[in-house]
Amino acid sequence: MRNSIDADVLVIGAGPAGASTAILLKLAGWDVILVEKSTYPRQKVCGECLSAASLALLDQLGVGAAVHSRAGPDLHQVGWMSGTSILIANLPPCTDGPYRYGRALGRDQLDAILVNRARELGVILMQPGKVKSVKGELGDFECDIQPGAPRCAQPGGSPESVLRRVRIVVDAHGSWEKGPEDDSRITSRMPRYGSDLFGFKASFVNATVPQGLLPVLSFRGGYGGLVMAEDRRLTLAGCIRRDTLAGWRRQIPGTSAGAAFEHYLHASCRGVREALAGALRSEPWLSIGPLRPRIRLRKSDRLFSVGNAAGETHPLIGEGMSMALQSAFLLAGDLIKQPPCAIDATRALEIHEAYCSAWHSAFAMRLRLAAIFAHIAMRPALSRPVTRLLGDWPQALTAAAHLAGKARKPVVRSLLS
Repeated sequence: MRNSIDADVLVIGAGPAGASTAILLKLAGWDVILVEKSTYPRQKVCGECLSAASLALLDQLGVGAAVHSRAGPDLHQVGWMSGTSILIANLPPCTDGPYRYGRALGRDQLDAILVNRARELGVILMQPGKVKSVKGELGDFECDIQPGAPRCAQPGGSPESVLRRVRIVVDAHGSWEKGPEDDSRITSRMPRYGSDLFGFKASFVNATVPQGLLPVLSFRGGYGGLVMAEDRRLTLAGCIRRDTLAGWRRQIPGTSAGAAFEHYLHASCRGVREALAGALRSEPWLSIGPLRPRIRLRKSDRLFSVGNAAGETHPLIGEGMSMALQSAFLLAGDLIKQPPCAIDATRALEIHEAYCSAWHSAFAMRLRLAAIFAHIAMRPALSRPVTRLLGDWPQALTAAAHLAGKARKPVVRSLLS
Protein backbone atom coordinates (compact mmCIF):
# COMPACT_ATOMS: atom_id res chain seq x y z
CA MET A 1 0.00 0.00 0.00
CA ARG A 2 1.16 3.53 -0.74
CA ASN A 3 1.96 5.84 2.18
CA SER A 4 0.02 8.80 0.80
CA ILE A 5 -3.21 8.03 2.65
CA ASP A 6 -5.09 11.29 3.39
CA ALA A 7 -7.68 9.84 5.77
CA ASP A 8 -8.93 6.60 7.25
CA VAL A 9 -12.43 7.03 5.84
CA LEU A 10 -14.35 9.11 3.33
CA VAL A 11 -18.06 9.58 4.07
CA ILE A 12 -20.17 10.58 1.06
CA GLY A 13 -23.20 12.63 2.11
CA ALA A 14 -23.67 14.76 5.23
CA GLY A 15 -27.30 14.00 5.99
CA PRO A 16 -28.18 12.44 9.36
CA ALA A 17 -26.70 9.02 8.46
CA GLY A 18 -23.48 10.34 6.94
CA ALA A 19 -22.81 13.07 9.49
CA SER A 20 -23.54 10.68 12.37
CA THR A 21 -21.15 8.09 10.93
CA ALA A 22 -18.45 10.75 10.58
CA ILE A 23 -18.96 11.91 14.17
CA LEU A 24 -18.84 8.40 15.62
CA LEU A 25 -15.70 7.42 13.70
CA LYS A 26 -13.99 10.69 14.61
CA LEU A 27 -14.82 10.15 18.28
CA ALA A 28 -13.16 6.72 17.95
CA GLY A 29 -9.96 8.38 16.74
CA TRP A 30 -10.31 7.91 12.99
CA ASP A 31 -9.25 10.52 10.44
CA VAL A 32 -12.46 11.39 8.57
CA ILE A 33 -13.31 13.29 5.38
CA LEU A 34 -16.99 14.22 4.92
CA VAL A 35 -18.22 15.35 1.49
CA GLU A 36 -21.63 16.97 0.93
CA LYS A 37 -22.78 18.38 -2.40
CA SER A 38 -25.46 20.72 -0.99
CA THR A 39 -24.93 23.97 0.86
CA TYR A 40 -26.68 24.32 4.23
CA PRO A 41 -29.18 25.27 5.47
CA ARG A 42 -31.59 23.58 3.08
CA GLN A 43 -34.85 21.73 3.34
CA LYS A 44 -35.47 18.31 1.81
CA VAL A 45 -38.48 16.26 0.83
CA CYS A 46 -38.35 13.95 3.79
CA GLY A 47 -39.86 13.46 7.19
CA GLU A 48 -38.94 15.57 10.19
CA CYS A 49 -40.02 13.17 12.95
CA LEU A 50 -37.40 12.18 15.49
CA SER A 51 -38.49 9.12 17.45
CA ALA A 52 -37.70 8.66 21.13
CA ALA A 53 -34.93 6.29 20.05
CA SER A 54 -33.50 8.94 17.72
CA LEU A 55 -33.43 11.54 20.50
CA ALA A 56 -31.40 9.15 22.66
CA LEU A 57 -28.89 8.61 19.85
CA LEU A 58 -28.57 12.36 19.22
CA ASP A 59 -27.61 12.73 22.89
CA GLN A 60 -24.79 10.24 22.32
CA LEU A 61 -23.61 12.25 19.33
CA GLY A 62 -23.30 15.33 21.53
CA VAL A 63 -26.07 17.34 19.87
CA GLY A 64 -29.00 16.49 22.13
CA ALA A 65 -29.12 19.87 23.86
CA ALA A 66 -29.15 21.76 20.55
CA VAL A 67 -31.93 19.53 19.18
CA HIS A 68 -34.07 19.72 22.33
CA SER A 69 -33.83 23.52 22.45
CA ARG A 70 -35.28 23.84 18.93
CA ALA A 71 -37.55 20.86 18.26
CA GLY A 72 -41.32 20.93 18.37
CA PRO A 73 -43.48 19.52 21.20
CA ASP A 74 -43.62 15.89 22.27
CA LEU A 75 -45.67 13.80 19.84
CA HIS A 76 -48.00 11.82 22.08
CA GLN A 77 -50.99 11.22 19.80
CA VAL A 78 -51.43 9.72 16.35
CA GLY A 79 -54.25 10.56 13.97
CA TRP A 80 -55.88 8.94 10.94
CA MET A 81 -57.40 11.40 8.46
CA SER A 82 -59.24 9.77 5.57
CA GLY A 83 -62.01 11.46 3.61
CA THR A 84 -64.31 13.08 6.17
CA SER A 85 -63.02 10.95 9.06
CA ILE A 86 -60.63 12.25 11.72
CA LEU A 87 -59.65 9.62 14.28
CA ILE A 88 -57.17 10.11 17.13
CA ALA A 89 -55.46 7.68 19.49
CA ASN A 90 -52.53 7.77 21.90
CA LEU A 91 -49.05 7.03 20.63
CA PRO A 92 -47.34 4.25 22.58
CA PRO A 93 -44.64 5.62 24.90
CA CYS A 94 -41.10 4.30 24.73
CA THR A 95 -40.53 2.73 28.14
CA ASP A 96 -36.85 1.89 27.68
CA GLY A 97 -34.65 4.97 27.49
CA PRO A 98 -34.62 8.61 28.57
CA TYR A 99 -37.45 9.76 26.30
CA ARG A 100 -41.06 8.65 26.12
CA TYR A 101 -42.07 10.37 22.89
CA GLY A 102 -40.54 11.74 19.74
CA ARG A 103 -40.44 15.31 18.44
CA ALA A 104 -40.03 17.04 15.08
CA LEU A 105 -37.30 19.30 13.75
CA GLY A 106 -36.73 20.67 10.26
CA ARG A 107 -34.03 19.02 8.20
CA ASP A 108 -32.44 22.40 7.58
CA GLN A 109 -31.75 22.68 11.30
CA LEU A 110 -30.93 19.06 12.10
CA ASP A 111 -28.44 18.73 9.26
CA ALA A 112 -26.67 21.95 10.26
CA ILE A 113 -26.46 20.84 13.90
CA LEU A 114 -24.87 17.51 12.97
CA VAL A 115 -22.42 18.99 10.46
CA ASN A 116 -21.33 21.68 12.92
CA ARG A 117 -20.68 18.94 15.48
CA ALA A 118 -18.57 17.01 12.98
CA ARG A 119 -16.60 20.14 12.14
CA GLU A 120 -16.02 20.93 15.83
CA LEU A 121 -14.55 17.45 16.33
CA GLY A 122 -12.07 17.94 13.49
CA VAL A 123 -13.76 16.11 10.64
CA ILE A 124 -12.48 17.44 7.32
CA LEU A 125 -15.61 18.84 5.67
CA MET A 126 -15.73 19.42 1.91
CA GLN A 127 -18.98 21.28 1.28
CA PRO A 128 -20.13 21.81 -1.34
CA GLY A 129 -18.37 18.96 -3.07
CA LYS A 130 -19.20 15.92 -5.13
CA VAL A 131 -17.43 12.56 -5.26
CA LYS A 132 -17.10 11.93 -8.99
CA SER A 133 -15.47 8.51 -8.74
CA VAL A 134 -14.07 5.97 -6.31
CA LYS A 135 -11.25 3.86 -7.72
CA GLY A 136 -9.05 1.21 -6.17
CA GLU A 137 -9.74 -1.36 -3.52
CA LEU A 138 -10.22 -1.55 0.20
CA GLY A 139 -7.27 -0.04 2.02
CA ASP A 140 -6.27 2.22 -0.86
CA PHE A 141 -9.12 4.06 -2.59
CA GLU A 142 -8.47 7.01 -4.84
CA CYS A 143 -11.45 9.38 -4.66
CA ASP A 144 -11.96 12.14 -7.22
CA ILE A 145 -13.79 14.98 -5.48
CA GLN A 146 -15.18 17.99 -7.35
CA PRO A 147 -15.32 21.04 -5.07
CA GLY A 148 -18.33 23.26 -5.65
CA ALA A 149 -16.94 26.49 -4.25
CA PRO A 150 -16.46 29.26 -6.84
CA ARG A 151 -12.91 29.90 -5.60
CA CYS A 152 -11.92 26.47 -6.97
CA ALA A 153 -13.08 27.23 -10.48
CA GLN A 154 -10.53 27.56 -13.24
CA PRO A 155 -10.90 30.32 -15.88
CA GLY A 156 -13.28 29.10 -18.55
CA GLY A 157 -13.69 25.69 -16.93
CA SER A 158 -15.26 23.70 -14.13
CA PRO A 159 -13.89 23.51 -10.57
CA GLU A 160 -10.62 21.61 -10.32
CA SER A 161 -10.91 18.06 -9.01
CA VAL A 162 -9.16 17.04 -5.82
CA LEU A 163 -7.82 13.52 -5.36
CA ARG A 164 -7.93 12.01 -1.89
CA ARG A 165 -6.59 8.60 -0.90
CA VAL A 166 -8.52 6.85 1.86
CA ARG A 167 -8.67 3.37 3.36
CA ILE A 168 -12.45 3.00 3.60
CA VAL A 169 -15.45 4.65 1.90
CA VAL A 170 -18.90 4.97 3.48
CA ASP A 171 -21.74 5.72 1.07
CA ALA A 172 -24.45 7.87 2.67
CA HIS A 173 -25.90 9.55 -0.41
CA GLY A 174 -29.57 10.52 -0.33
CA SER A 175 -32.44 8.61 -1.87
CA TRP A 176 -32.69 10.90 -4.86
CA GLU A 177 -28.97 11.21 -5.58
CA LYS A 178 -26.70 9.02 -7.63
CA GLY A 179 -24.13 7.15 -5.59
CA PRO A 180 -20.45 6.95 -6.56
CA GLU A 181 -20.88 3.49 -8.11
CA ASP A 182 -24.51 3.54 -9.19
CA ASP A 183 -25.75 4.75 -12.57
CA SER A 184 -29.14 3.07 -12.16
CA ARG A 185 -30.80 6.00 -10.40
CA ILE A 186 -30.84 8.26 -13.46
CA THR A 187 -34.54 8.87 -13.85
CA SER A 188 -34.53 9.40 -17.62
CA ARG A 189 -33.44 5.77 -18.08
CA MET A 190 -36.15 4.33 -15.85
CA PRO A 191 -39.46 3.09 -17.22
CA ARG A 192 -42.42 5.31 -16.35
CA TYR A 193 -45.36 3.71 -14.57
CA GLY A 194 -48.67 5.17 -13.50
CA SER A 195 -48.02 3.71 -10.06
CA ASP A 196 -44.77 5.65 -9.60
CA LEU A 197 -44.86 7.64 -6.37
CA PHE A 198 -43.75 11.28 -6.19
CA GLY A 199 -43.00 13.00 -2.89
CA PHE A 200 -44.04 16.56 -1.96
CA LYS A 201 -43.36 18.72 1.05
CA ALA A 202 -44.16 22.26 2.20
CA SER A 203 -44.36 24.20 5.45
CA PHE A 204 -47.17 26.38 6.76
CA VAL A 205 -47.63 28.98 9.49
CA ASN A 206 -50.83 29.70 11.41
CA ALA A 207 -52.01 26.11 10.91
CA THR A 208 -54.33 24.49 13.43
CA VAL A 209 -53.22 21.03 14.52
CA PRO A 210 -53.64 19.97 18.15
CA GLN A 211 -50.46 20.08 20.21
CA GLY A 212 -48.59 16.79 20.10
CA LEU A 213 -50.68 15.19 17.33
CA LEU A 214 -49.06 13.25 14.47
CA PRO A 215 -51.77 12.72 11.81
CA VAL A 216 -51.47 10.18 8.98
CA LEU A 217 -53.28 11.12 5.76
CA SER A 218 -55.05 8.52 3.63
CA PHE A 219 -56.41 9.44 0.20
CA ARG A 220 -57.00 7.80 -3.15
CA GLY A 221 -53.68 7.30 -4.92
CA GLY A 222 -51.46 8.50 -2.10
CA TYR A 223 -50.71 9.04 1.55
CA GLY A 224 -49.09 11.66 3.72
CA GLY A 225 -48.67 13.19 7.13
CA LEU A 226 -48.71 16.39 9.16
CA VAL A 227 -46.39 17.32 11.99
CA MET A 228 -45.84 20.44 14.06
CA ALA A 229 -42.13 21.15 14.25
CA GLU A 230 -40.14 24.04 15.70
CA ASP A 231 -41.73 27.49 16.14
CA ARG A 232 -45.24 26.21 15.41
CA ARG A 233 -44.25 25.43 11.82
CA LEU A 234 -46.49 22.78 10.28
CA THR A 235 -44.97 20.41 7.74
CA LEU A 236 -47.25 18.75 5.21
CA ALA A 237 -45.59 15.92 3.32
CA GLY A 238 -46.96 13.14 1.19
CA CYS A 239 -46.64 10.83 -1.77
CA ILE A 240 -48.98 10.55 -4.74
CA ARG A 241 -49.14 8.24 -7.73
CA ARG A 242 -48.09 9.60 -11.11
CA ASP A 243 -51.46 8.81 -12.73
CA THR A 244 -53.47 10.29 -9.84
CA LEU A 245 -51.51 13.53 -9.95
CA ALA A 246 -51.71 13.75 -13.75
CA GLY A 247 -55.48 13.25 -13.67
CA TRP A 248 -55.95 16.00 -11.11
CA ARG A 249 -53.70 18.42 -12.99
CA ARG A 250 -55.82 17.96 -16.09
CA GLN A 251 -58.77 19.31 -14.11
CA ILE A 252 -56.88 22.50 -13.23
CA PRO A 253 -54.71 23.31 -16.29
CA GLY A 254 -51.63 25.45 -15.74
CA THR A 255 -51.27 24.51 -12.09
CA SER A 256 -47.86 23.44 -10.84
CA ALA A 257 -47.43 19.91 -9.50
CA GLY A 258 -47.05 21.15 -5.92
CA ALA A 259 -50.12 23.37 -6.09
CA ALA A 260 -52.09 20.53 -7.68
CA PHE A 261 -51.06 18.22 -4.85
CA GLU A 262 -52.22 20.76 -2.29
CA HIS A 263 -55.56 21.24 -4.10
CA TYR A 264 -56.03 17.49 -4.26
CA LEU A 265 -55.46 17.10 -0.53
CA HIS A 266 -57.93 19.89 0.23
CA ALA A 267 -60.53 18.16 -1.93
CA SER A 268 -59.80 14.67 -0.59
CA CYS A 269 -59.24 15.09 3.14
CA ARG A 270 -61.31 17.02 5.66
CA GLY A 271 -58.43 16.92 8.14
CA VAL A 272 -56.16 18.82 5.76
CA ARG A 273 -58.85 21.42 5.06
CA GLU A 274 -59.32 22.07 8.75
CA ALA A 275 -55.60 22.11 9.55
CA LEU A 276 -54.80 24.60 6.78
CA ALA A 277 -57.85 26.84 7.22
CA GLY A 278 -56.31 30.31 7.52
CA ALA A 279 -52.75 28.93 7.21
CA LEU A 280 -50.11 30.42 4.93
CA ARG A 281 -47.53 28.40 3.03
CA SER A 282 -44.11 29.73 4.10
CA GLU A 283 -42.02 28.25 1.30
CA PRO A 284 -42.43 26.78 -2.20
CA TRP A 285 -43.45 23.17 -2.63
CA LEU A 286 -40.52 20.77 -2.85
CA SER A 287 -40.82 17.56 -4.83
CA ILE A 288 -38.84 14.44 -5.72
CA GLY A 289 -39.54 11.21 -7.50
CA PRO A 290 -40.25 8.64 -8.43
CA LEU A 291 -39.50 7.10 -5.05
CA ARG A 292 -37.96 3.62 -4.92
CA PRO A 293 -38.50 2.19 -1.41
CA ARG A 294 -36.44 -0.97 -1.11
CA ILE A 295 -33.41 -2.58 0.50
CA ARG A 296 -30.23 -1.58 -1.34
CA LEU A 297 -27.70 -3.12 1.03
CA ARG A 298 -25.55 -5.82 -0.55
CA LYS A 299 -22.94 -7.93 1.20
CA SER A 300 -20.65 -7.87 -1.81
CA ASP A 301 -20.28 -4.08 -1.96
CA ARG A 302 -16.76 -2.77 -1.56
CA LEU A 303 -18.23 0.37 0.00
CA PHE A 304 -20.16 0.46 3.26
CA SER A 305 -23.66 1.98 3.06
CA VAL A 306 -25.81 3.76 5.64
CA GLY A 307 -29.10 5.62 5.58
CA ASN A 308 -31.10 5.61 2.35
CA ALA A 309 -28.08 4.26 0.51
CA ALA A 310 -28.61 1.05 2.51
CA GLY A 311 -32.38 0.94 2.33
CA GLU A 312 -35.39 3.21 2.16
CA THR A 313 -38.87 2.72 3.54
CA HIS A 314 -42.22 4.19 2.54
CA PRO A 315 -42.26 7.48 4.48
CA LEU A 316 -45.79 6.89 5.80
CA ILE A 317 -44.59 5.59 9.18
CA GLY A 318 -42.10 8.42 9.77
CA GLU A 319 -39.21 6.14 10.65
CA GLY A 320 -36.71 7.28 8.02
CA MET A 321 -34.71 9.47 10.39
CA SER A 322 -34.60 6.76 13.03
CA MET A 323 -33.35 4.21 10.48
CA ALA A 324 -30.70 6.65 9.24
CA LEU A 325 -29.28 7.33 12.69
CA GLN A 326 -29.42 3.73 13.84
CA SER A 327 -27.73 2.46 10.67
CA ALA A 328 -24.85 4.86 11.35
CA PHE A 329 -24.47 3.46 14.87
CA LEU A 330 -24.71 -0.13 13.63
CA LEU A 331 -21.96 0.35 11.04
CA ALA A 332 -19.70 2.47 13.21
CA GLY A 333 -20.02 -0.05 16.01
CA ASP A 334 -18.68 -2.79 13.73
CA LEU A 335 -15.94 -0.64 12.17
CA ILE A 336 -14.36 0.70 15.36
CA LYS A 337 -13.78 -2.74 16.86
CA GLN A 338 -10.37 -2.60 15.16
CA PRO A 339 -8.10 0.15 13.85
CA PRO A 340 -8.82 1.13 10.24
CA CYS A 341 -5.42 -0.12 9.06
CA ALA A 342 -6.39 -3.62 10.23
CA ILE A 343 -9.47 -3.84 8.00
CA ASP A 344 -8.26 -5.94 5.09
CA ALA A 345 -10.47 -7.61 2.46
CA THR A 346 -11.23 -10.59 4.69
CA ARG A 347 -12.10 -8.47 7.71
CA ALA A 348 -14.16 -6.10 5.55
CA LEU A 349 -16.28 -9.01 4.32
CA GLU A 350 -16.84 -10.11 7.91
CA ILE A 351 -17.90 -6.58 8.86
CA HIS A 352 -20.21 -6.39 5.85
CA GLU A 353 -21.88 -9.67 6.79
CA ALA A 354 -22.32 -8.67 10.43
CA TYR A 355 -23.64 -5.23 9.50
CA CYS A 356 -26.03 -6.60 6.86
CA SER A 357 -27.39 -9.15 9.30
CA ALA A 358 -27.93 -6.53 12.01
CA TRP A 359 -29.46 -4.09 9.52
CA HIS A 360 -31.95 -6.65 8.21
CA SER A 361 -32.88 -7.72 11.75
CA ALA A 362 -33.51 -4.11 12.72
CA PHE A 363 -35.27 -2.76 9.63
CA ALA A 364 -36.45 -5.39 7.12
CA MET A 365 -39.75 -6.00 8.92
CA ARG A 366 -40.23 -2.25 9.26
CA LEU A 367 -39.94 -1.85 5.49
CA ARG A 368 -42.51 -4.58 4.88
CA LEU A 369 -44.96 -3.10 7.38
CA ALA A 370 -44.53 0.38 5.90
CA ALA A 371 -45.32 -1.00 2.43
CA ILE A 372 -48.46 -2.69 3.75
CA PHE A 373 -49.62 0.47 5.56
CA ALA A 374 -48.89 2.59 2.47
CA HIS A 375 -50.91 0.39 0.12
CA ILE A 376 -53.83 0.37 2.57
CA ALA A 377 -53.74 4.17 2.88
CA MET A 378 -53.80 4.88 -0.86
CA ARG A 379 -56.51 2.37 -1.82
CA PRO A 380 -60.11 3.31 -0.88
CA ALA A 381 -61.23 -0.33 -1.04
CA LEU A 382 -58.80 -1.04 1.81
CA SER A 383 -58.76 2.27 3.66
CA ARG A 384 -62.54 2.48 4.10
CA PRO A 385 -62.86 -0.74 6.15
CA VAL A 386 -59.73 0.25 8.07
CA THR A 387 -61.31 3.62 8.86
CA ARG A 388 -64.46 1.88 10.11
CA LEU A 389 -62.34 -0.46 12.24
CA LEU A 390 -60.41 2.44 13.76
CA GLY A 391 -63.65 4.25 14.48
CA ASP A 392 -64.86 1.29 16.50
CA TRP A 393 -61.48 0.39 18.00
CA PRO A 394 -59.08 3.40 18.08
CA GLN A 395 -56.58 1.33 20.06
CA ALA A 396 -55.74 -0.37 16.74
CA LEU A 397 -54.11 2.88 15.67
CA THR A 398 -51.91 2.77 18.77
CA ALA A 399 -51.03 -0.85 18.00
CA ALA A 400 -50.14 0.04 14.40
CA ALA A 401 -47.84 2.83 15.62
CA HIS A 402 -46.19 0.35 17.98
CA LEU A 403 -45.58 -2.08 15.11
CA ALA A 404 -44.12 0.76 13.03
CA GLY A 405 -41.45 1.30 15.68
CA LYS A 406 -42.68 4.42 17.47
CA ALA A 407 -42.04 2.92 20.92
CA ARG A 408 -38.96 0.96 19.95
CA LYS A 409 -35.69 1.52 21.76
CA PRO A 410 -32.50 1.96 19.71
CA VAL A 411 -31.23 -1.27 18.20
CA VAL A 412 -27.68 -0.31 19.14
CA ARG A 413 -25.74 0.07 22.37
CA SER A 414 -23.86 3.20 23.28
CA LEU A 415 -20.53 3.43 21.47
CA LEU A 416 -19.23 6.15 23.75
CA SER A 417 -19.24 4.42 27.14
